[in-house]
Amino acid sequence: MKIYGVVTGDIKNFTRLSDQKRGKLVSDTEQLLRSMVKQPLDAAIFRGDSYQFIVNDIGEVLDKCIRLICWFRMNSDKDSPSRLGTRLSIGIGEIAYLGKNVLDSDGEAFHFSGRNFDKMDKEEIIRVTTSDEAKTNTYQVILMYINMIVQGWTINQAETIYQLLSIEDSTQDKIAKELKMSQPAIAKSLRAARWKEVEKGISYINRDLNKQYFT
Repeated sequence: MKIYGVVTGDIKNFTRLSDQKRGKLVSDTEQLLRSMVKQPLDAAIFRGDSYQFIVNDIGEVLDKCIRLICWFRMNSDKDSPSRLGTRLSIGIGEIAYLGKNVLDSDGEAFHFSGRNFDKMDKEEIIRVTTSDEAKTNTYQVILMYINMIVQGWTINQAETIYQLLSIEDSTQDKIAKELKMSQPAIAKSLRAARWKEVEKGISYINRDLNKQYFT
């Protein structure tokens, strides 16, 4: 039994961008999404401000979603009060049918992802749904606190965490070099973003998902 993660998301405040900025954001986001999946057609943007993608390794799905949260925050206009954001609904389960692309596919993971995306509050950022209702409820409690932390991330903090999750075998020194900052400044940014707490919550969910599906 192969288990996948399917993510359905949207872009908050997308329509407040100029036509030119919207076009560039869609193009750049599509490129990023395709770098996150096994096959290019496993990711797609639709209706302009919505997207969906398949993750083959469920142990990576939360990290990829955090990267996307950071990505949209990073691409916000620093002078605008309406920053870009995203909501992400993760469905964990089987895929019954893989069509020509992700939007033509179907199965349990798609149902969990899409149906629960429609139930998300406007201020909710990330949600995980599995076939085990009790575990899903536990994840939602953890993610409720992660949502509260993530909402407060600055553009600079989001950029730091994005690099942390993007650079292979990342270290604070590597991130500092990429962002042309000092290592102490990177450490301070991660502390201010309460990354250690967020990482613990993600690690717990990842371990529990592996127990649920692979033991």
